[in-house]
Amino acid sequence: MCKNPKLIEADDFSFSGLDIAGNTKNRLGSKVTLLNADQIAGLNTLGVSMARVDLEVYGLNPPHTHPRASEIFTLLEGKVYVGFITSIPENKLFSKVLNKGDSFVFPKGLIHFELNIGKTKAVGIAALGSQNPGFNSVADAVFGSNPKIFDDVLAKAFQLDKKIVGWLQSQF
Repeated sequence: MCKNPKLIEADDFSFSGLDIAGNTKNRLGSKVTLLNADQIAGLNTLGVSMARVDLEVYGLNPPHTHPRASEIFTLLEGKVYVGFITSIPENKLFSKVLNKGDSFVFPKGLIHFELNIGKTKAVGIAALGSQNPGFNSVADAVFGSNPKIFDDVLAKAFQLDKKIVGWLQSQF
């Protein structure tokens, strides 16, 4: 939301707290702390945002997309396997193991992920090319939709037994 320019102050351009680890006590062992125009009003219309990504040992930032942004992920601590998949028809995986100080780019709208494969917690910073990049988790969207997608659709699309589809849907 735009703010009256006469009321803008320095606090509209700052944020404190990215030095604080996110709560990774969840089923994925990860926490993404997004910093966008909702947290820093001064980002409005600037076309950028960022996020802190915390990953427990074997924690996963699951396959997801940002429909409105490309991303560059820089690993600050740990060892993380990252990758993205191109669109049809190739469906080619581009992946790499990152160590402290390494970066990897995820093109706009493509499915990508980060998995901690190290022996310690991992922390990364992501810079995104939109003030509102959006986030669509593949598994959550497909298996956790409300109302549920017919099991016939998912069984055929993923070549799974309907019982497995039902079990997967029950996990979300």
